[in-house]
Amino acid sequence: MNMKIKAVVTAIALAASFSVFAADSIKIGVSGPYTGGSSPMGTSMRDGAKLAASEINAKGGVLGRQIELVERDDQADNTRGIQVTQELINKEQVVAAVGFINTGVSLAAQRFYEEAKIPVINNVATGSKVTKQFLPPEFADNYVFRTSANDTIQSAMIVREAIDNRKFTKVAILADSTNYGQLGREDLEKALAAKNITPVAEEKFNIKDTDMTAQLLKAKEAGAQAILTYAIGPELAQIANGMEKLGWKVPMMGSWTLSMANFIDNAGKNGEGARMPQTFIQEPNTPKRKAFIDAYLKAYNPANGRIPSPVSAAQGYDSMYLLAAAIKQAGNTDGVKIREALENLNEKIDGVVTTYNHPYTHDNHEAITMDMVVMGEVKDGHVVHAK
Repeated sequence: MNMKIKAVVTAIALAASFSVFAADSIKIGVSGPYTGGSSPMGTSMRDGAKLAASEINAKGGVLGRQIELVERDDQADNTRGIQVTQELINKEQVVAAVGFINTGVSLAAQRFYEEAKIPVINNVATGSKVTKQFLPPEFADNYVFRTSANDTIQSAMIVREAIDNRKFTKVAILADSTNYGQLGREDLEKALAAKNITPVAEEKFNIKDTDMTAQLLKAKEAGAQAILTYAIGPELAQIANGMEKLGWKVPMMGSWTLSMANFIDNAGKNGEGARMPQTFIQEPNTPKRKAFIDAYLKAYNPANGRIPSPVSAAQGYDSMYLLAAAIKQAGNTDGVKIREALENLNEKIDGVVTTYNHPYTHDNHEAITMDMVVMGEVKDGHVVHAK
């Protein structure tokens, strides 16, 4: 055999081996916003999921096959989220998915996973309706799961902090105009009503708004003792900085997004003391968390040694391990079997957020309960446990 023929044969053999590997891998979709104001959440989630997948693959993968993550940037846009989801299902033929950072994108796009009977684990989106879109009797089975603290949990904790712990009686709500902000506002209203409290002001703003003067003046004039928020990092920073401009400073308490790097960095000293519910704080207080933090910092080397969104990274990491365990238990990659396995996991999963012991049932697709969530506080540019 001459050298030219040998080279051709070798190339064909290599191509065949790559084709076999690609066909034999387990494709899992990973979608979220990797650009724009929500990107600290999206990239942190994605990198946490990648870290978990690399660890699983290093130990032989699942069912003797390697996990192949198929990433897509949904740009925190509902229409783009729908396009990405359809592409992952129809073109990439993923067997399951993790992601959905923004509640609005989740509510718009996850129905395609439901229709295709492909499980999806929402590992950041927190809107209370996310896991309730596809319930009986209209839908026999629900393919939407979650590993983040839903807004019913968060709003109750925010209100408990403001009303029970800090004894405020006059609070204002500032929420963005997205599905996330407005559904969160409704949850805050319900939690306050349970304590016979009516907000003295409720103000709305849009994504990319840079002047919160009008909203803050209404809250100030109404005598607000604290600001309760539902928004994401950039706009939350505008609230904190807006109070500084007005020479008016009251505590900020809000959803977990007050821990985002683009709130902490853009607000600077004005963000100090902000409090929020957290499933994970970047502190190595258990061996599992230390190993995760060390591995993340080594793999991605984030600025200032701070994960852009620690909660997103941890929940992304844990969601991959839960999904891998379900595929292993199912014994194949059939979506129905994976869903059934998730609802009846017989293996404890030692995660970063918590140890998951039968986290789901057929009728409950929420892995996180209130006892797993703590209050965090911004201090010296980092989130620490609130005292």
